[in-house]
Amino acid sequence: MYAFDFEKPTSVADAVVALKDEDALALGGGQTLIPTLKQRLASPSKLVSLMGIAEMQGVSADGGTLTIGGGTKHAVVAAEAASAYPALAALAGGIGDPAVRNRGTIGGSLANNDPAACYPSAALASGATIVTDKREIAADDYFQGMFTTALDEGEIVTAVKFPIPEAANYQKFEQPASRFALVGVFVAKYADGVRVAVTGASEEGVFRWTEAEEALSGNFSPDAVAGLAASADGMITDLHGSGAYRAHLIGVLTKRAVAAAG
Repeated sequence: MYAFDFEKPTSVADAVVALKDEDALALGGGQTLIPTLKQRLASPSKLVSLMGIAEMQGVSADGGTLTIGGGTKHAVVAAEAASAYPALAALAGGIGDPAVRNRGTIGGSLANNDPAACYPSAALASGATIVTDKREIAADDYFQGMFTTALDEGEIVTAVKFPIPEAANYQKFEQPASRFALVGVFVAKYADGVRVAVTGASEEGVFRWTEAEEALSGNFSPDAVAGLAASADGMITDLHGSGAYRAHLIGVLTKRAVAAAG
């Protein structure tokens, strides 16, 4: 490690001011940033912790929408979202291990947009709205590729709004050591249709499987996607599995998610 300044503001407004300093970086739970600093892949002059901002904490449900503060830890989402949005709570409860779940935050995960992270699939499948200190961004516009989002420099994810579906489920085929998704599929059924989001599989990051959405919107059952096959083009190939293997898992996990949700 190396020397840097550290600030822990107590309001979003103060955090925004602190992040205007050259080379300052926001620090959420630190599950990605701290290892990055240890490897000297980043060298900010200042870290601005978001963990002391009360207005960015908590889970609340109102009028069919679940709102989660950007600084809310995975373990809190797992516990407090269970009654309103069980599928999202179950997803949060399966992230990493207890140490990760008690430090990592939903805002940090969405800001980082790791191609194998779980939350992006939930946000995209739910048609969530990402709230920042400047604006509100629809999930369909927010995710823009591997580790890439619509966030501007210094913009902070202060909350996420999830429309609560009629039925939903998340299925993850995890990498045993990291517990990241080798492939993860989140299915959410709403009155106006079904949304299916896939994480862990594509070189472009999280994406919607539109063919499955069309089939499931007409018939919400595993049989509706039995004849569909995701394309292996653009899928990740690494030591854990080939692109063709990941494409196959998308179909398998989608059917499992629909069966569990239904």
